[in-house]
Amino acid sequence: MSRLHKETHLVARIGWLRAAVLGANDGIISTASLILGVASAAVSRSDVLLTGVAGLVAGAMSMAAGEYVSVSSQSDTEHADLAREKRELAGDPVSEREELAQIYVARGVEPDLAREVSKQLMAKDALGAHARDELGISEISTARPVQAAASAATFSVGAVAPLALVLVSPSNVLIPSVAAGSLLFLSLLGAVGAKAGGAGLLKPTIRVAFWGACAMALTAGIGAVVGKVV
Repeated sequence: MSRLHKETHLVARIGWLRAAVLGANDGIISTASLILGVASAAVSRSDVLLTGVAGLVAGAMSMAAGEYVSVSSQSDTEHADLAREKRELAGDPVSEREELAQIYVARGVEPDLAREVSKQLMAKDALGAHARDELGISEISTARPVQAAASAATFSVGAVAPLALVLVSPSNVLIPSVAAGSLLFLSLLGAVGAKAGGAGLLKPTIRVAFWGACAMALTAGIGAVVGKVV
């Protein structure tokens, strides 16, 4: 008979992995696109660099505020649902137990067994059982605003990469250097994110690089057109 062993599942990394990949990906794409758009308008290197730095600061602050506010809204909704469920459990525990049992029946558990399972789970942690199986709120999926706002840090890290390319690239090849280097950084980010999440490397890497290339090409094209008009 095999011994029970503790398993570590990668799904537990979803929260911080999402924040890290989202922030770094947005930092690279938005800053590189901004740099390429301005550089395509034939402005000086100092103007390009200043625009990139401004994009880094504004983007990081926007990322932090946006993520915190949006995930806080999710957290508020979760707390409101839990408060409502707590009132329902206090007011009519019998109906709530039957409601939980019917959820298990719908998943394929026999009715008598489902009622027994519902009874035992509610005896231990009624609100936790309903949160998990009725509302779909678990320790892994619950909203964490501060964790989401941490994506501002990885945004800054990602944004530094195309800025560094501006500093080291000769003026005559600045645009292709930033574009190629940023695509390389995006590909590495896609591979690292896939590795950390236990997924295959090829598809995530291609996906990140493709959409990054689209964003940079579109912004560079608009910058070139606007630069000629102005």
